[in-house]
Amino acid sequence: MRFILNYVKKYKIRAILAPLFKMLEAIFELLVPLVMASIINKGIASSDTHYIIKMSGVLILLAVVGLMFSITAQYFSAYVAVYSAAEIRRDVFEKILGLSQGTKEKVGEEVLITRITADVNQIQNGINMVLRLFLRSPFIVAGATIMAFVVDVKSALTFIVVVIALSIFVYFIMKYTLPRYKSIAAKLEKVLHAVSENLSGARVLRAFCQVDEEATDFQNKTGSLAQMQIHTGKISALLNPVTYVIVNIGIVGLIYVSARRVDSGFILRGDVVALVNYMGQILVELIKLANLIVLLMKAFPSVDRVCEIMEMKSDERIREVESDSKKVSKIRGAISLKNVSFSYNNSNDMDLENISLDIEAGSTVGIIGGTGSGKSTLLKLLTHTYDVSAGAIEIDGRDVKSLSDSTIANTFGIVPQKASLFTGTIRSNMTMFKREASDNEINSALNIAQAADFIGAKEGLDTIVSARGNNFSGGQRQRLTIARALIGQPEILLLDDSASALDLSTEARLRKALSELSWNPTIIIVSQRASSVKDADQILVLEDGKAVGLGTHSQLLESCEEYEEIYYCQYPREEASNE
Repeated sequence: MRFILNYVKKYKIRAILAPLFKMLEAIFELLVPLVMASIINKGIASSDTHYIIKMSGVLILLAVVGLMFSITAQYFSAYVAVYSAAEIRRDVFEKILGLSQGTKEKVGEEVLITRITADVNQIQNGINMVLRLFLRSPFIVAGATIMAFVVDVKSALTFIVVVIALSIFVYFIMKYTLPRYKSIAAKLEKVLHAVSENLSGARVLRAFCQVDEEATDFQNKTGSLAQMQIHTGKISALLNPVTYVIVNIGIVGLIYVSARRVDSGFILRGDVVALVNYMGQILVELIKLANLIVLLMKAFPSVDRVCEIMEMKSDERIREVESDSKKVSKIRGAISLKNVSFSYNNSNDMDLENISLDIEAGSTVGIIGGTGSGKSTLLKLLTHTYDVSAGAIEIDGRDVKSLSDSTIANTFGIVPQKASLFTGTIRSNMTMFKREASDNEINSALNIAQAADFIGAKEGLDTIVSARGNNFSGGQRQRLTIARALIGQPEILLLDDSASALDLSTEARLRKALSELSWNPTIIIVSQRASSVKDADQILVLEDGKAVGLGTHSQLLESCEEYEEIYYCQYPREEASNE
C-alpha cells in the first residue's frame, strides 16, 4: 500500500476532500429516515398538511445537497485515481525502458504489457472506489446502527446481529478468493505469452503443420484459466445474494421486534419505518462494500505485480569505471575479442565459446554461419547488451564494460535483424539517432542505403510510416533502418543480416556505397549469404557457437570446410569459377 500512497499523496487535498464530501453526503442520507418518521408520527398522525409539506421540502433539500456533495466527491476521487494511475503508468514505462535487454527477455514482453495496461487499470479502479466507498460505506453502516439505537435500543440489537454475521461471511469469502485471484493473474499471463508466441511465429507454425497442436495447447490453457475464473467467480458471486438474505432476515426480525414494541407503546409506527429504512441503508452499503472488496481482491495482486516490475534491478550488467585518461580520447573503431565465451542461462553449456578476433579501425568484417550459430549474440556482446561469461571485449583498448550506454549509442550504428520502424514519418524515423539532422543529411543516408528511389516515388520525407512500418515491404524496411543507422555517422556500423530481404543487385549497390563512406567506419556484417561478406577484409565463420574459420574469402575456400559448404550451396561450382 505504501507504493500507492506515494502517488496518491501528491493529490492529498483532493484525496481528503473526496471521502470528506462522501461523509457529508452520508450524514444527509442518515437524516432522511428521521424526517420520514417525523412526517408519519406528527404530520400524518395529526393530518397536519402544512407540516407534511414543510418536511417534504426538507427531504428535497437533503436530496439536492446530498447529490451535490456526491458529484463533488466523485469528481475528486476520479481525478486522484486517473492522475495517480497516469503517473504509475509513466513510471512503469520508464522503468521498462530502463531494463536491460536480458531482463526484458527473461520477464517477457507480454508480461510487461499486462503490467502496464490491465494491472494499472485495476489499480486505478481500486483507488477510485476506495476514495468513494471505503469510508462512506462503513460510516453509513455504523451511523445507521447508531441512529437505530437512538430510535429504539431493543429493536436496534437486530442491527448488531446482522453486521456481525455479514462481517464473518465477508472475511471467509476474502480468505478463499484472494489467493485465487493471484493465480488467475498468473494463468492470464501464460495465455498472453501463448498468444504472443503464436502471433509472432504464425508462419513457422503453418510451415511445420503445428497449428492444430498449438490450438489444442491454447485451448487447454484458456480452459484452465476459465475454470478457475468460473470457480472463483461463483464464490465471489455469493456476496450479493447472501448479503441480501442476511439483511432481509434481519428486516423480518426487526419488523417482528419493533411491531411488538409498537403494541407495547414504547415506539411509534413512524419509528418502525425509520428502523426499516436504516436497515435498508445498511443493505445497500454492505452490497457496495462487498463489491468494493471484490474489486480490491483483484487490485491487490495488481499492485504486487506492478511493484515487482518497479523493484527489478534495472541492469544486471557489470560495469567498470573509466579512467580519466581514457575518457577524453575519441573512439576510432578498433575492436578486440579475447577468448570470449557466453551463455544465456549462465550454465556450463556455452552459446559462444572462445571467440578471438582483432578488427582494425575502418576495416570491414563479415560474420557468417548457420542459423543458431551465435552471430547475432556476438553483436549483442559487442554493444554490451549482455556481459560476456568469460574473456573480454575491448573497443580501442577499453573494456566495453567501462563504456557508458550513451557512449556505446553514439559509437555504434546498429541495424537489427528485424527491421523496426515507428509510427510517424520517414523524417521522424530518420532523426531518432540525430535529432538535428538536416534534410540533406537524411537524403544522403537514404541514397547510400538505396532507399531514395521508393521514397521519392511517395511523398518524400513526409511519407507516413504506419505501426511497425507495415506499409513498406521487408526490403524497404531494411533499407530504411540502414539509412537511420547512417545518419549519425557512427564509428562502428553493425549490420545484423540487414540485407536478407534485398535482391542481389540492390545488395551489391548497397555494399559498394558502404565501402565508399566518407568517414570510413568499422563495418561488421552478419549474414547467411556468402555474397554479403565475401568482399570483407576478414570473415569469421561460426558453427554451434565456435569459430571454425577466420580469413579472407579465398583463404576460407581453401582452409574452411564449413565456409566452402556454405559458399558452394549458394553458388554452383561452375558459376563460382566464372566469377
